[in-house]
Amino acid sequence: MALEKLHALHALDVAETQRYHVRAVVIAGMGFFADAYDLFCITLVTKLLGRIYYHVPGRGEPGRIPPRLEAAIAGVTFCGMVVGQLLFGWLGDKVGRKKFYGKTIMLMILGSFLSGLSFGSTAGGVMATLCFFRFWLGVGIGGDYPLSATIMSEYANKRTRGSFVAAVFAMEGLGVLAGCIVTLVVSATFQARFAAPAYEEDPAASTPPQADYAWRIVLMVGAIPACFTYHWRMRMPETARYTALVARDADKAARDMSRVLEVDVTGEPDKVESIARDRGDYGVFSRRFARRHGAHLAGAVACWFVLDVVFYSQNILQEKIFSDVKWVARARTMSALEETYRVGRAHAIIALCGTLPGYWFTVAFVDVVGRKAIQFLGFAMMMGFMLVIAAFYDSLISPGRRIWLVLMYTFTFFFANFGPNSTTFILPAEIFPAHLRTTCHGISAAAGKVGAIVGTFGFMYAGQKADGSEANETGYPSGIGVRASLFVLAASNSLGILFTCFLPEPMGRSLEEVSGEDGEYTNTSTSRDDADVGDSQIIPL
Repeated sequence: MALEKLHALHALDVAETQRYHVRAVVIAGMGFFADAYDLFCITLVTKLLGRIYYHVPGRGEPGRIPPRLEAAIAGVTFCGMVVGQLLFGWLGDKVGRKKFYGKTIMLMILGSFLSGLSFGSTAGGVMATLCFFRFWLGVGIGGDYPLSATIMSEYANKRTRGSFVAAVFAMEGLGVLAGCIVTLVVSATFQARFAAPAYEEDPAASTPPQADYAWRIVLMVGAIPACFTYHWRMRMPETARYTALVARDADKAARDMSRVLEVDVTGEPDKVESIARDRGDYGVFSRRFARRHGAHLAGAVACWFVLDVVFYSQNILQEKIFSDVKWVARARTMSALEETYRVGRAHAIIALCGTLPGYWFTVAFVDVVGRKAIQFLGFAMMMGFMLVIAAFYDSLISPGRRIWLVLMYTFTFFFANFGPNSTTFILPAEIFPAHLRTTCHGISAAAGKVGAIVGTFGFMYAGQKADGSEANETGYPSGIGVRASLFVLAASNSLGILFTCFLPEPMGRSLEEVSGEDGEYTNTSTSRDDADVGDSQIIPL
């Protein structure tokens, strides 16, 4: 029996764009706004933390967080995200998408606020508590990924589903920009109120005591947008696809969708029971899943892993590139707050010109040209620009040509977001069956954050000298620089192109048609024997 004939799901698939679509985008999107702010703002204040807590009198240079600790501060958040993505992805299929939707936002609120209150009698103590609170912040952010993506995909109609899910994720771009703006405002305000000379002029006074409040304010502001989201998340009804297809409560699904769609929807409990019997339950590690969706999960996992290796490595490379094109002068020529201001300004320019437009280009075109086409394009263009920058880097950093380096590097961010950074989020929310949808999205997203950890710590180790001592103030020794890094990242993009071939194209099709739950499974050939395989036949790990 085809699931399209279930009235509640059919009504969702053919519904015109309505207020509830916009509401769902805002409710889910504000979570991602807060996610991006919380993840990105630590990058903007890292140099300030080094100046405050790691200055050594008489050293001759401003303080800098040791590269291992700097990587750990970022990496611990990613570790928390892996835990949150796997845990809440599994819970989203077991007890419902909405059940823990408010819990993830509460973790984000507490994690943001408490990060700003990090305490300790020594620099190490402050950094340890900061890492502890940011781990739990990461758990909340990680849980938001599979729940928000699945809720939005299950609420949307099949014609504009990709745009709605992309719009939720595009709020990340606004979150990144907001982080830059808050950093600029806070650093400029403190600089005007507590003016300090450059480090060379007066090393002892270049970091006023009040600067310790600046980074705390920047981190704590991330709790504000999350607070606004909590009330509305708690009022959202469970998605009809979970209620009908997983919980098997046809009447509740009909009542919820009647209220959301403002039309009469019939429950059809007999159909729901018949569908449940025909489909049967099977797990992620069953042979049935492996035959139907094994290649899809492998593709989603691999593409997200590759993308995050590249994407987060790009962010780390910015520091060196900003220094080489003279956007951020040497630290010793500026006060601590002025350096924070200049770093925030450089990141804001990249966000405005590359990051933010890329997200919204995906919103505009994902339901026109398709998810796979955009993902292919993004990986290919990032690879091309990185190869050109790597090949001509020494020439591009010379005066008169730096603008071309900045433009091409900005385009790598544009095509990351008008490309795999958006589509790797969208596709896992569409291609898996309802009873495994958040689980598979969580697995895919967790693989991405493992890639982020690999990228972050890989660059940290690349930034060490051969004898194991710390690198120079840019984080890169003379023997390992931007060129070699970009060649490696370009090669990684080619793997993303390859694994994209494993994924189906969901554009214009219902979720049940894409996942094969409509009884007309077309993504791979399915025999009678395959349909009878149950969870008792498990693929060995």
